[in-house]
Amino acid sequence: MGLLEDLKALNVNVDEGLERMMGNSSLYERMLVKFIKVMNDLEVSPDFDNNDYAEIIEKTHTIKGASGNLSITPIYEAYTEIVNLLRSDKPDEAKQILRDILPVQKEILACIEKYA
Repeated sequence: MGLLEDLKALNVNVDEGLERMMGNSSLYERMLVKFIKVMNDLEVSPDFDNNDYAEIIEKTHTIKGASGNLSITPIYEAYTEIVNLLRSDKPDEAKQILRDILPVQKEILACIEKYA
């Protein structure tokens, strides 16, 4: 199996991601590698301060957009929910979603890194 097949097994909507790249799998794979850098630069911990999370909203919104553009569905859906919860002043619920997605996120990033 290759990168795209492995990502499909992790519920990444590879076909939609390829459509966004006009079928160019090489471009899609390069963008996936760049996604790792985005994720490393914007690492979000579920231990953020409940009183001041404006920076967390900014980071999670950026992750949501990057993962959405690449159709990395599990990360996109979780970070969409996190952003919405934070904007609704529900940081504890957002933290739980973040705790839940982090193992999945780690697995997806490790998959991409394996082929990078």
